[in-house]
Amino acid sequence: MKTYSVVEILGDGISAELSQSVHAICAVLPCRIEFVPVDLSLESRQRQGGVVYDSCVQAMQRLGLAIKYPTTTSEESPNQVLRDRCDFSVIHRPVATIPGIENNFKKTIDIEVIRVATGGTYDDPGMRICDEAAVSIRKIEKTPSRHAARFAFELAQRRGTHVVSTSKWTIQRATDGLFEEAVDEIRAQFPAIAHRRELFDSLLAGIIMKPERYSVIVTPNEYGDFLSDSACGLIGSIGLGDSASYGFDGTGRVRIAMFDPAGGTAPDIAGRDLCNPTAALLALANLLGFVGETASSNALRQALLCSIGERQCTRDVGGSLSTSAFTASIAERVRGALQRH
Repeated sequence: MKTYSVVEILGDGISAELSQSVHAICAVLPCRIEFVPVDLSLESRQRQGGVVYDSCVQAMQRLGLAIKYPTTTSEESPNQVLRDRCDFSVIHRPVATIPGIENNFKKTIDIEVIRVATGGTYDDPGMRICDEAAVSIRKIEKTPSRHAARFAFELAQRRGTHVVSTSKWTIQRATDGLFEEAVDEIRAQFPAIAHRRELFDSLLAGIIMKPERYSVIVTPNEYGDFLSDSACGLIGSIGLGDSASYGFDGTGRVRIAMFDPAGGTAPDIAGRDLCNPTAALLALANLLGFVGETASSNALRQALLCSIGERQCTRDVGGSLSTSAFTASIAERVRGALQRH
């Protein structure tokens, strides 16, 4: 049995229940996941200060793999701290329609949002220059843009599909123009992968009108943030999305990968066996796929889709199961699928 060591970043609110769900699924897998826990909850951060971040980052650098649960943002954002300390330059957000979940969008969407994790307007909070005006610097760099583009083209190659790069290059000629230049450099290395460029506002409308035209989308930081959250809204809930963050070495290969559910800490339902672990389990499926456990990844993803489609799910998405009951149902489906495989 193959063993993988994974840093498990514990957080706040429903974090403990999501962790229990992930562990329950791992118990039925044909591989062994050895978790190395790090407590990044608000209480732990307030008690230990920066030392807890040091421990977390050192473990992530040593093992190269992590799964993270939701954390409270107080004086600082743990996500941003880890992003800076681990030099994450790419965020991957898959968003796909889940049959059985009610939403206001009647078409099927299946996209992979590849977002440059640095720069844009997020790196500079700006400053007031007078009572009536403020400024901030928007920075885009080629290296993280190349990383994002390469990730997108490699993903499209595996999926047998195409890449759309999107920005506002006709208006932001210097910054977004630089991003598109980086995409073009990488595109030249993948001549068999179709690519087109779309203005970001046009792409937003296009996804709503003709979502079948979109598969892998690569975009700068803030555009990717807007797009992935709005796409989750189209499938019914921001809590249904998972995310992965990647840091790269000097050769452009992944050095650290961190997988996490995109939702928040949900303190109002914490400890009540009510939370929906779907996003955390999708993050686990993504992690399994990343390390090459394809059968386990596919079995988990399919188990989630089938269970939700049959309304064997938590209350927030139309079912009646508790967190633990839903998890047990998924575990049984995964076990059966892997035995048949």
